[in-house]
Amino acid sequence: MPYVDGFIVAVPRKNIAAYRKLSTKCGKIWREFGALDYREWVADDVKVGKLTSFPRAVKLRKGEVVVFSWITYKSRAQRDRINAKVMADPRLANIMGPNSQPPFDGKRMIYGGFKSLVKV
Repeated sequence: MPYVDGFIVAVPRKNIAAYRKLSTKCGKIWREFGALDYREWVADDVKVGKLTSFPRAVKLRKGEVVVFSWITYKSRAQRDRINAKVMADPRLANIMGPNSQPPFDGKRMIYGGFKSLVKV
C-alpha cells in the first residue's frame, strides 16, 4: 500500500530560487534510492485561519511563503529503507549538513508519515 511523507515549511520569498535548487538536489537523491514521486508546491491560495491554517502551523512571517511537499513510496517499509540510505548519503550531508545554511527555518518545518486512507 502506498505511503507518503508530507511536509510544510515557511520559506522566505527571497530564498525561493535557492530552495528550488536544494529541493531539486534532494528529490534526485530520494528518487535515486527508490521514492516513487517527490513534489514541492508553493502556496498560491492559502489564507490565515482564525484557529488553524498552513500559515499558522509554520508561524509564517512577513516576506515568507508556505511550501507543501510530499514524497511517495510503495510502502512504509520501503520508505524506512530509502530514508536510511538517504540520511547516510554524503551528498545530503553536503546539502543539509551542520555547516550549511538552508534557505528556510527547519525548526518550523512540520512533517510526518501517512498511510493511505482513500483513493478514488
